Amino acid sequence: MSSPVSESTRSERITSLDLIRGVAILGILAVNIEGFGAPWAGAISPDWNGPASASDHFAYLVTMVLFEGKMRVLLSLLFGASLVLFIGNAEASGRNGDTAQMRRLFWLAVIGYLHFLFWWGDILFTYALAGFAVLIARHLPNKAMVPAALLIFTAWHANGMAASVQPILAEISLNQAQHELRVNLTAEETAIKQQRDQEHLDGLAEMAREAGSLPALIHHKLTHEADFPLTIAVVTFGETFPLMLIGIALFRCGFFTGGWPRRRLKQMAVAGIIVGGLATTGLAGFIAGQNFSPGIVQAVLAWWTALPHLAMSLGYAAVLVLIAQNGADSWLASRVAAIGKVALSNYIGCTLIFTGLFYGWGFGLIGKIPERWYLPMVFTAWIVMLLISKSWLKRHRQGPVEWLWRSLAQWQVMPFRR
Repeated sequence: MSSPVSESTRSERITSLDLIRGVAILGILAVNIEGFGAPWAGAISPDWNGPASASDHFAYLVTMVLFEGKMRVLLSLLFGASLVLFIGNAEASGRNGDTAQMRRLFWLAVIGYLHFLFWWGDILFTYALAGFAVLIARHLPNKAMVPAALLIFTAWHANGMAASVQPILAEISLNQAQHELRVNLTAEETAIKQQRDQEHLDGLAEMAREAGSLPALIHHKLTHEADFPLTIAVVTFGETFPLMLIGIALFRCGFFTGGWPRRRLKQMAVAGIIVGGLATTGLAGFIAGQNFSPGIVQAVLAWWTALPHLAMSLGYAAVLVLIAQNGADSWLASRVAAIGKVALSNYIGCTLIFTGLFYGWGFGLIGKIPERWYLPMVFTAWIVMLLISKSWLKRHRQGPVEWLWRSLAQWQVMPFRR
């Protein structure tokens, strides 16, 4: 590690990582709830099953501008930083850091796949697979790692942006034709309309499965979608892998550990949030102007928002590092950091609670809750996590899923209660 951390900054370093991770877990629920309360098509567009209300559109846009993509970026950066931190600690205790980390990644992939059986939006399997590649690339020096990561990230998304231009233009043309009530559509417009109709039918079929029993849903995933987590890991590799490398570089240069001047952190915070926020807001206005057409929304979220997401995420991270340096002991910051310490349990717990609320094996509310009610539900869950996480850690060494993961990785039952 090119920039070792002194003992005087060790507590601050951990607090910084936990605080950022806690914010990311809180924020990602605001995004994930759209995939809990509706099928995949509903997570893309609030109008997937017919025009939604203006308040539903507003709630969707707020989530898109503030949370969508940014929380995933933060978690990816932290995963890279935590990966090298774990290896360093393992080697300091006389263990083989790479071997220990590979065991952790293997069992994280297993936990992620089991998580997928409950909900399609799992990210753990993706992180585990990208983590194996990061283990190989982590030896690069920062002067090579950062340019390589930025090149991969930018090229990957630039390629997607270029490929999406023609489909976006075709969908804009279809929207115009439908607005003008034009009957004679071009071949391209007809193809887009047929694709929309098929995706709507697929969404209804998916929602019917999720409104059914849990065994039937798991059986369908194992027989028809068993490779879905692997597919997602592959198609998002150009985002996840370079972000993890950037996280490693930030950790090495002292970003999380008090190694950056406060003025520099403030500059990053202001620039990242303003530039990224303006770009994201502009793209949000564009998709709203196109009536949240699913093809356009999907292309914008997958490709066009990538650099704005990265800019805003770095701005968020800089703000939280500043808070960790001065206000980490406050009531709110300490509780958010506690959420970060049991992040995996909170992440899995939210899936179990909200799929229990929306899916057929629970209350069966999928497709019945308007988008505008998601934010109050998320806010309630935030309060619960803020109240429970710190109290849990007073009695337990770690979260239940963290304990399971650690016990599996070390192949022995680890201490749980304090």
